Formats: sequence, C-alpha cells, structure tokens
Amino acid sequence: MPAPHSADAQGSRVRLDIFDASKGLDRGRSKLVESAWYLCKCAFFLSALPWPKGFKRALLRAFGARVGSGVVIKPRVNIHFPWKLTLGDHCWLGEECFILNFEPVSVGAHACLSQRAMLCGGNHDFRTYDFAYRNGPISVGRGAWVGAQVFVAPGVTIHEYAVATAGSVVLQDLPANQVCAGNPCRPVKRRFPDQPTPDDAR
Repeated sequence: MPAPHSADAQGSRVRLDIFDASKGLDRGRSKLVESAWYLCKCAFFLSALPWPKGFKRALLRAFGARVGSGVVIKPRVNIHFPWKLTLGDHCWLGEECFILNFEPVSVGAHACLSQRAMLCGGNHDFRTYDFAYRNGPISVGRGAWVGAQVFVAPGVTIHEYAVATAGSVVLQDLPANQVCAGNPCRPVKRRFPDQPTPDDAR
C-alpha cells in the first residue's frame, strides 16, 4: 500500500483513494434527514408522474427550501439539497432539470430553467492530488432564462433578464439583459433593447 498523501508506486499525481468527502462540504442536515429527502425525491420529484405542483412546493418547504408562490416544478427534477435552495415567485423548473447545490442556489422570480439544464454547484480542484472539493454558489436573477441542456458552473451569477441559449456552457457571470450563447457562453445581443443595462451607465 502506498503511504498516505504521497504518490503510489507508479508515481500517480492523483490519489482518489485519499479523497476526504468530509472536507470542504457542509451537508447542512443530518444523514437521517438527507436519507428522508432522498426517498421523497425518488418518489415525487424524479418520478415521471405529474404530481401536483403545490404538493411538491410544500415538500420542498418541509425540507427547508425557501419557495415563493406559483413556482412550477415539472416531473423528473433532481434537487440535491432542498435546504440550500431558494426559488422566487413564479419561476419554472423544467423536466429533468438538475440542481446540484452543494452550496446555496437561488433562482429569481419569473426565471426559467429549461429541460435538462444543470446548475452544478459541486466541483473538484484538479490541481490537488486528493481531488479536494472546490464548490460554489449559483445565482439566477429575476426573469433570466437558462435554456435546455445548459451547464452552469459553480460560483456563477446569471444576472436579471439574461438568457443562456440552449446547449451553452456557462463558466462565468452573464450580464443583465443580454442573450448569451456558446462554449464558453458569451453575450451576443441585448434581450430587451428598450431596457438599460449596467454598461449604459459607464
């Protein structure tokens, strides 16, 4: 067996065998609560059955999420830690949306996460031999739209009324009122031409 915190006999610079899941992640609840949520999620959120939206909102609140009025939660939505989630009034979570919120995730009022969008608040530091966590919060502003199959990285803020078009990879903050596209996702044009943006004040 190789000594802890050192390269193995083949000189490996990555040591997944000594990764410590207890470092760099506050799970926020006990294992019992987390297990109860997992069972609830499998039954009512990951299911393809169209459980009533009000029922799912109530379940999220029961597990500590802050959920506004009129929130739409489609079938097969995967929420990792509801107690680290804030959903504003009338926001939408599309089918198969995945919120990996190792750190807090907030979705503003009237914002939309489309089908298979992934908000990934979990990451690892590839520069360290033990693959330590490098997680970060994610914020989606009021009226923003995260398109289908968009990936949003840890630490990103999508400002109000911004759009990330389908299939984009969002690795940095997106400015307000801009349509953004690509990998990496970048501004392309203004969403609402008659609405001022922060750049207009410069």
